Amino acid sequence: MDHAELHEFIVEAKAATYVGGGATAPSSRTGSHDLQYRRGDWAYRDSYFGGTDFLGQEIVWWHDEPVWVMNYYGRVLDPSAIDGARAGHVIRTALPAMYREGRFLGGFSMEVDLYRYADESEGDHQSFVGLERILADGREVYRMNYHGGLVVP
Repeated sequence: MDHAELHEFIVEAKAATYVGGGATAPSSRTGSHDLQYRRGDWAYRDSYFGGTDFLGQEIVWWHDEPVWVMNYYGRVLDPSAIDGARAGHVIRTALPAMYREGRFLGGFSMEVDLYRYADESEGDHQSFVGLERILADGREVYRMNYHGGLVVP
């Protein structure tokens, strides 16, 4: 497996699913919302629970073997400043700009309407931890923690 190709596929799959309005998949676990993407020998699935507050997992397979995983938990911290729909709008506006840069990990921020989207992370696609935030007037109103990396059988 080529690591540059894996990184490229992760960016492509993320851009094509949640932020791109991509294909849903049958629920893989009772109550989960699932999105999927395939290209050649690569497959991706994002499976999450909840809405405004949510928990999920993204998995990439190469030749039907799991090779990469990311877990995440996000929630609205101040419902008087932002709701789930508005947070989703901010995220779906900001992330495509980061994906166009050919990456999915942090060191990225962007103004969206009255909010500031910020993503920070440590590591690379092989092993990482990160924090996605939305700020309103300098106050954190939404937060998502994430971590993941390669999985080896």
